[in-house]
Amino acid sequence: MRLSYLRDCGLLALTAAAAVPQTALAQDAAAQPRPADPIDAAQSEPGGLEDIVVTAQRRAESAQSTPIAITAIGGDTLASKGVFEAADLTQAVPNLQIAAPFGKAQPNFALRGISIANEYNANTASPIGVYIDDAYMSSRNSHGIQLYDLERVEVLRGPQGTLYGRNTTAGAINFITHRPELDKNGGYAEVGYGNQDRKSAQGAVNLVVDPGKLAIRGAFDYVNSDGYVRNLFPGQPDAQSEDSIGGRVSVLWKPDETFTAFLKGYYGRSNPYAGAVHGIGTGAGGVNPLTGYTRQNLDFYEIESFHIGRYKIESKGVLLTLSKELGDALSISTLTSYDKAMRRIDQEGTHSPFDLLDVFYRDDSEQFNQEVRLNYDRDGVKAILGGYYGWDRVDVFNTFTFFQFLKPVVPFNFPNSGFGVDSKFSQTRRSKAIFGQVDYDLTDRLSATIGLRYTWDTLRYYRGNANILDYDGNPVLNTVGNPADSFDPVNAPGVGPYNPNSFLTRARDDKALSGRIGLNYQFTPSVLAYASYSRGYRGGAVNGGGYLGNQLVSLVEPEKVDAYEAGVKSELLGRRLRLNLAGFYYSYKNQQLQEVIGAVAVLRNAPKSTLYGLEVEATAVLADRLTANASVGLLKTEYDGLTLSGVSLDGNRLPFAPNFTFNGSFDWTVADFGSGKVSFSPNVSYTSQQWFSPFNGDPSSTTDTITNRRQQQKGYWLVGGNLGVTMESGLYATAWVKNLFNQDYYVYGLDLRASFGYDYLALGAPRSYGATVGFRF
Repeated sequence: MRLSYLRDCGLLALTAAAAVPQTALAQDAAAQPRPADPIDAAQSEPGGLEDIVVTAQRRAESAQSTPIAITAIGGDTLASKGVFEAADLTQAVPNLQIAAPFGKAQPNFALRGISIANEYNANTASPIGVYIDDAYMSSRNSHGIQLYDLERVEVLRGPQGTLYGRNTTAGAINFITHRPELDKNGGYAEVGYGNQDRKSAQGAVNLVVDPGKLAIRGAFDYVNSDGYVRNLFPGQPDAQSEDSIGGRVSVLWKPDETFTAFLKGYYGRSNPYAGAVHGIGTGAGGVNPLTGYTRQNLDFYEIESFHIGRYKIESKGVLLTLSKELGDALSISTLTSYDKAMRRIDQEGTHSPFDLLDVFYRDDSEQFNQEVRLNYDRDGVKAILGGYYGWDRVDVFNTFTFFQFLKPVVPFNFPNSGFGVDSKFSQTRRSKAIFGQVDYDLTDRLSATIGLRYTWDTLRYYRGNANILDYDGNPVLNTVGNPADSFDPVNAPGVGPYNPNSFLTRARDDKALSGRIGLNYQFTPSVLAYASYSRGYRGGAVNGGGYLGNQLVSLVEPEKVDAYEAGVKSELLGRRLRLNLAGFYYSYKNQQLQEVIGAVAVLRNAPKSTLYGLEVEATAVLADRLTANASVGLLKTEYDGLTLSGVSLDGNRLPFAPNFTFNGSFDWTVADFGSGKVSFSPNVSYTSQQWFSPFNGDPSSTTDTITNRRQQQKGYWLVGGNLGVTMESGLYATAWVKNLFNQDYYVYGLDLRASFGYDYLALGAPRSYGATVGFRF
């Protein structure tokens, strides 16, 4: 099977000679002033492709000379491709999947088949490290809140066990905001309008206080729209709206050529109506056997929900980076950040006329990061030595109510009637690490890379309890806690009379050695080949969703990935073709995954998985005014030795891991009339069939007769594009469309059949379109 798959990979790679991330220029070194408009950067050859400068290895260097799989997308390119939110990056990066079932401010990432999957507890860290301006964001509530006025996005595929070392078994995504410019005042302002009464505004102002030394930049973002899923229940709003606002102020100070300070503060809030779901019952015609309801007569983007709740996410924080040149070859830099986030989710989980399942998520989080790095670069040696310390805390108070539609007819008699659960806990994690990486030129063409990171993680501690509630929300019974008469409080069942002061505690310590070793060969100035071995690590966790017994508040082991990768980066035909290939093989151990048992989410460790694949990226200048972009991702994943609920899942694919992804686009300057130009940028993407559950189509237990066959999305295409006019005066206008052919598709799923009689499936976005008008000054 694997030989035939690799053969197919090779054939597809040869036929995909047009593949690529949407390219964009990035900035100079992190300590230097950054250009306002990356597309104005100089080309090394007339008519050729621009250099892409990235800081993926904590130093400024060309992406083509960086021996890792990386996709860099500049801010102007993000705008031209219609990337308004994190989920849109799926259409720009191979083997990247993004779903946002709880609103665009909280995206879930999957990279090369490794993901958070359908795990939704607030205390779990993503295996894809998300960074904003190089600062690690532990809370998923903060991942989508600052994505405006961006200079670029860097997506690093593969374990990042050295320089981006915290919980990065799959890779890292670094959103880099525009820094102030020290040499000129300016900015931009734009407004937009689209279908579903979508109103948007965005802008930034750059003010030079002391030329060459001190500048301030302020930026803002606002979006509001009606829900795009029509709710037919009388008196209730439509679902899946937008309502967000954000602001950011940055200061850049460079008193001399050797010292730079960057200070940033931000605030963001998102408060849309809840995302829509399909609750498809287990009976014939999708009938829910508990309520008798079916949605089979509704259109895909219609629901009948008696209660549309709202999502509310707030995030705010500050960041300070300092850098100092200590000589011609040595520099030191520091990063300090503090962030707070809040989440409130109110959602009726079936989107039907019956009050079967209500969820209320309430959590508050905060975190701190401190990193120090020494950089050395001289005589063929590039070295980084650093240390990291960080902590994060989350306080959770969730309430779930079940079978409330029975209240008028069935008296409270747990567990044979409607009831609820209060689950509250707090968790604190601390992480310390030392790390270093050396790149050494063995010859003029051959260089070696070795990097190591040693991490100490401490979960000190989890402290929580849970209570059964009656119909009216009165607590009647403890299900998680520390019974006073238990001889073994850690393993006690936790069930007993209601006691608000009864708490269960959990704690664990983890430590790990991770890193990377590689060889890089520069065949020509424009062709680089590399091969590497790397190890990624993700710390152990506690199951925050285990609210029906102490035994369900389980601890899971750290996960590790051993990754082998080889690739080629090239620029050919006088820099009119950029063609990059990367092949990889992963041995994945102790993957942390969620299993839903009845009404409870349980964290598990999958003993072993195997993942391998191929990625092809290219950009081709077809004519002076026409550039083609495309990327291909091929992926094969399978579990080895995994059994859940008595069902063997050996050979099953990992969730959110399609075998094939494709992205393609053109950037075409249709007309250039001296004082301005007209550009057209169509784009298309394809995602092959993927599962939302590790069970794939298998039954969830030995007694399941329905199976998980609905927990999937078959392959689908998305088509979109932009048509824009840009004037030399600074005026610009853009018309855009996404999902042009109104493709129906799901992005996320949960098996809730055992307790609630239905499959939970979250919807992808339908066709949307609009226009933006702005002015650069």
